[in-house]
Amino acid sequence: MICVLEGNGVKVFGKAVHALSRIGETLWLDPGVKGLALRSVNAAHSAYGCFLFSPLFFHTFSLAPASGRRGEAPQCELLTKSLLPLFRCLTSIERNVERCRISIGDRSDQVEIQFFCRHGITKTHSLRFQESEALQAVFASHLCPNVLKAPARLLSDMVLHFPVSQEEITLSTTHLKVGLRNYSEGGNDRRKMMCTQMFLHPDEFDSLQIGVDSDITFCLKELRGFLSFAESHFLQVSIRFGAAGKPVCFSVEDMVLEATVVLATLIDSDSWDSSQLNVADAPPTARFAPFCSGLCLQSWMMAAAPLGCLFWHATATWRRTWRTFQKSLHPKHSFHIITFTNTHCCQYNFHVLCVSTRNVFIYKVLCSSHGI
Repeated sequence: MICVLEGNGVKVFGKAVHALSRIGETLWLDPGVKGLALRSVNAAHSAYGCFLFSPLFFHTFSLAPASGRRGEAPQCELLTKSLLPLFRCLTSIERNVERCRISIGDRSDQVEIQFFCRHGITKTHSLRFQESEALQAVFASHLCPNVLKAPARLLSDMVLHFPVSQEEITLSTTHLKVGLRNYSEGGNDRRKMMCTQMFLHPDEFDSLQIGVDSDITFCLKELRGFLSFAESHFLQVSIRFGAAGKPVCFSVEDMVLEATVVLATLIDSDSWDSSQLNVADAPPTARFAPFCSGLCLQSWMMAAAPLGCLFWHATATWRRTWRTFQKSLHPKHSFHIITFTNTHCCQYNFHVLCVSTRNVFIYKVLCSSHGI
C-alpha cells in the first residue's frame, strides 16, 4: 500500500491522529478499496473511533502490494505513542512539510512514513506494527430514535464550559430543549464540587429529531479530540442515540472523509438532584429559558447588572471559589451574579449568568465554609 499526501492534507491527517490518540493506546491503519481507515478502541472497549479517508483525499493512493508481499495490504496495528510524535507539532508540519508518503515497506513488520520538507530535506520514519484485524463497533446508528445535527462550533462551545478534569457528562433531550450537565456519582460530596448545567433551544440545531426523551451519560475525554477536528474544518456533527445504556454515535461526513466516534453510555444514569442544580430555584428575574438572544439577552443583562456586587461582600473562601469557577469559563464570555443565598449555617450558593455571543447559561455554584 502506498499513499501520498500533499499540502493541507498532511495537517488534516495529523489532526485525525491527534483525535484518535485520546481514545486508545493502539491505532490501526486499515487500507481498502474505500480508502485508508484509521481506527482506535480503548482498553475497556467502551469507546471507538474511525477516520476513513477516501482515495480522492490523497494525491496518490495505491493498494498494489509492495515488493516481497503477496495478497492484500495488511491491517497494521501500531502503538499510538509511536505514531503521535510524528504529527505532534501540526504548525511546524504545515509550514515545512510539502508532501508525506505512507507505505508498507518490503519488510513485513514495518510502516514507512516519509516527510518531504522544504530545502530538499527528507525525514524517514519506520514504525513496527503487528498485523491483526481491526476492531469495529457493531452499532446500527440508523435505527436510533434521536438525531441531532449541529455545527461543531456549537458543540465545542458547550464543552468548553466543563473543566478538562471532567470525565463524564450527561446529555438530556426533550422536544422543547437539549441540556448538558456534568455527571457525578452519588458517593461524591457535592459540597466539594462545582455543578454546571446548560440548555439550548431546538432552533440552535440544524436538525432535531427526538423520538424518545432520554438522559445519557458518556465519557467526555474521547469526544474532545473529535470535536476539535470537526470544528477546525467547519463540519456538521450528527449525534445519534437512544435510551440510556445504548451507545451514542458522533459522526461527520465530507466529500473525501468520514469520521465516527461511538461511546458507551451508563445503563442506569443517576437522577439529577434538583438541589445540585435547578434553574427553577432562581429568583423571578432568572426564570427565563436559559437560551435567548436579541432583546431577551439585553433584558437578562439589565436585570442581572444591579446584583453584580453581592458576592464581593463574601469571605476569602468565597473568593477562592469564585476564582476556581472563573477558570472553567471561556475567556470571551461575560458573567453576572444574579443571586447569592445562605442555604445553611455553613453552606452557601450563588447563581451566575454567563453570557456569550450566542447563548446564555445559568450556573449554580455550591460552597461550604471549607470551600468547594
